[in-house]
Formats: sequence, structure tokens, C-alpha cells
Amino acid sequence: MTDRNEPSRHTSGEIASALLHPAVIVGALGYFVDIYDLVLFLIIRKPSLASLGLSGDQLISEGAWLFNWQMGGMMLGGLLWGLLGDRFGRLKILFGSIILYSLANIANAFVHDLDTYTLCRFLAGIGLAGELGGSITLVSEVLPRTLRGFGTMMVSAIGVLGAVVGGTLGLWCDWRVMFLIGGGLGLLLLFLRATVSESGIYTVLAGVNRPSFASQLGLLAAPKRLGRYVCCILIGLPCWYVIGLVIAFSPEFGKALGATGPVVAGIAVSWAYGGICIGDLASNILCQYARSRKGVLLSFLIAAFILSNLYFFLNHPNPCIIYALAFLLGISSGYWSVFVTIAAEHFGTNMRATVATTVPNFVRGAVIPITALYPVLKPHFGSLSSGLALGWVSFALALIGWIGLRETFHDDLDYVES
Repeated sequence: MTDRNEPSRHTSGEIASALLHPAVIVGALGYFVDIYDLVLFLIIRKPSLASLGLSGDQLISEGAWLFNWQMGGMMLGGLLWGLLGDRFGRLKILFGSIILYSLANIANAFVHDLDTYTLCRFLAGIGLAGELGGSITLVSEVLPRTLRGFGTMMVSAIGVLGAVVGGTLGLWCDWRVMFLIGGGLGLLLLFLRATVSESGIYTVLAGVNRPSFASQLGLLAAPKRLGRYVCCILIGLPCWYVIGLVIAFSPEFGKALGATGPVVAGIAVSWAYGGICIGDLASNILCQYARSRKGVLLSFLIAAFILSNLYFFLNHPNPCIIYALAFLLGISSGYWSVFVTIAAEHFGTNMRATVATTVPNFVRGAVIPITALYPVLKPHFGSLSSGLALGWVSFALALIGWIGLRETFHDDLDYVES
């Protein structure tokens, strides 16, 4: 499975060929739309709920409720699209997921009550779940083993810019228009998907043995695989602790810190995802240079831990300081594509789509207990101490996951689990 007799460096032509592969380009644009839609609710939470007649603490409680339904949909969708991807192909799940989240977002633009809003976010979450895992699986299988890091870097770096664009548009566009833009971009993406071919590794496997749903779940539940599967999930927890709590609730945390002015969620999200874009580029380039994913991952975890602690000890900061720290937090938590690639590399072809699709969505779904625990802890310990404590737990679990995984940079992915 591993072959270290590979060139230590690649020519610019080889790297360009990897970056411009159709699967990489279309995957990057698909993830751009995915991230735009994923963080859209964080950006327009207050104005959208206010237009439905909510105010005060309802903007927080009902906002967390809606966001949790979206993330719950992603957990369900991750399992659904992952199983379908290993049974019917990587491209089919990408088409299905795009259609669902595009139509759900268009419908979201016309809601006038909280129940319909909740249903739309749940359906959109199911649809959004298939994009990243399907793209990373496809890119990992079509590129040479030592170049696949460049491909996943391109997908993630371009993709996270969707949040920057969303945050910028959120300052100027009505929230209903924002949902229409997201749905329209998704439908346009369908035409680009038609230019991409199925993974050759998967095609060979499907011609010999198309795995059943029961066999996929049975393989995953085996003790020797379940442990590494859980570890793959744990290493991603800090990413969504940072985005789903620290950045999403930055207006509330800014007030608790005694900020000298109001903190705008859309601006914080834009700065954080701008940092994530840089972090994704840096983490993947460092992986290629160090010929290691695990070592680079640890350095980013340590940096994110230090910065998240610093955030909660700010004293009467200017909002610009909070935005600057959001940017740095974005860089340090910008190891998302490295984390998903590690998950894909830990499992065989007959399970890869299931793992690469469910793992990031279970991490995203972890924001549900985080945001659910936060209001429970807040009355007893205060908002800042509660946010800090949840961060310590997230990073401790990530370290446990890191210890339980192996180095996968040089692994050949053309094998099956049995």
C-alpha cells in the first residue's frame, strides 16, 4: 500500500497538470458553492429572523435551533451520500446533492414562518453533505499519490472563498436574494459536472464487486476500522468549534468582551474564511514539502488552540482586533482539506466515499452539541468561560484522534477493505 520510491519534488508542469485537472477545477467550484450555502445562515441569521418577527434572545435561541437542523441534515446526508457514492459512483452523488441543496435554497428565499424555514435548512443540509466528500474522494483517486495533496488543496482553497463572497454580499443584499444566488449557482454547477469523468479506481471496483449498503456498514463497524474512523472525526472538531461557535457568535462574544463597537457576524465570517483559504493553501503546501500530513496537522492544532484561548482573554477590544483574530483563527483552523484527505487515505476504495463524506459532516454535526451545551453552561459560568471550556474539550478530543492515526502521505489508494 505504501511506496516511498517516489520523486521528492515535482516539476511545475506536473503540479499545473494536477491543479488544472477537470475533476479538481469542477470540484473547487462545487465546494465554493457548497461553502457559500453552508455559512449563508450564519451571515443572515439576524436579519432573516428579524424579518420573521423574532427579536432579542430569540435571535440566538431560534438561530441555534435552525443551524442545528441544518447541521443535523448534513449528518444524515453524509451517511446517505457516502453509501450511495460507494455503491453507485462518485459523480452520481455530486449530481444528486447539488440538485437538492439548490432547490432547497431557492425555496428558502420564499419562507414566511419558522417551521418552513427549518424544513428548508434541513433539506439544504442533506444536500450540502455530498459535495466535499464526493469531490475529495474523486480527486484523491484520479491524481497520482504524491500530487493528490495539490488537488485537494485547490478544491479547498477555492471553495472556502465562497464564504468570503457570501460575507461580502451579505453586507449589501437582502437575505432572500442571498438564498436565490446560492440556489442559482448550484444549478449552474450541474452543467460543469457533465465535463468530469468517473474515477477509474472506482470503475474497476464496480465492474468486479459493487458493495452493498449492509456490507459497507458492516466493514465500518468492525472494531479495527471503527477506531480509526472515530479518530478521523475527532481531529476535525476544532475546525467547527472555531466557525460554529467562536465566529458564528462573535457579536455576542464581542459584547461580553466589552468591545468598543458592535461586531458584525458577516464581517467576522468573511475574515475567518479568508484566513481559512490561506490556511488551506499553507497546510497542503507544507504537507507536500514535509512529505507528511500528520506532523503539519499537529502544528495547526497547536496554533488554533493558542489563538482561541487568546480570543477569550481580550479586554475591551476594538472590533478590528476581533476581526484580525478571526482571520488568524481561520488560518490556524484551515487544515480542513488535509483532515478530509487523511480520512480518505485511511480506508479502501469500497469504503472511501462513505468515509470521506460522513467524516466531515459528522464533524460539522458536532456543532450541535457544542451550540446546545453553550446556552446550558452560560447561565452558570458566563459566556466567555463557557466558550473557553468547550474549546478545551474540542482540542483535547482532537489530540486523542491525532494520536490514534497513522501517517498516510505515501499510501497507495488502490485497495479494498475486507
